[in-house]
Amino acid sequence: MGPDDDEYIGYVLSDVARLIRTVFDRRVRDIGLTRAQWLVLTRLYRRPGASQTELADMLEIDRASAGRMIDRMQKNGWVERRADSEDRRINRLYLTEDARRAHKDMWAIAETTVDDALAPLSAAERAQFTRLAARVKGQLQSMAGGHGT
Repeated sequence: MGPDDDEYIGYVLSDVARLIRTVFDRRVRDIGLTRAQWLVLTRLYRRPGASQTELADMLEIDRASAGRMIDRMQKNGWVERRADSEDRRINRLYLTEDARRAHKDMWAIAETTVDDALAPLSAAERAQFTRLAARVKGQLQSMAGGHGT
């Protein structure tokens, strides 16, 4: 199997991830979310109180871009900044109630999207796929020094 083969595991993994994001993007667009917004919602839901720098790292974007995105989301009532209790120069980021409701709606769409994507697999195949993917993820996290979720 070589780099010209559509069944090369690297291409398959990349294509699966890209296609699931594409389908999900289209579905959440119906509830008014952009990719940037759902990424911020997801990251801050999992890591409430992250700093702007930590969020930028999670999103793999520069701090200035993250700052502009946070400004827009704060202006729209999705994110609030709170001063860090130990370092007043750092703002901690939290989702608002409106953002939490949007995250709940988004999560239902995510579950449906994954179920639809995995529809060709049996329950046993889904479980095996999940276990195997988790092992590969663990290996990659180890190789990356424990970073990434």
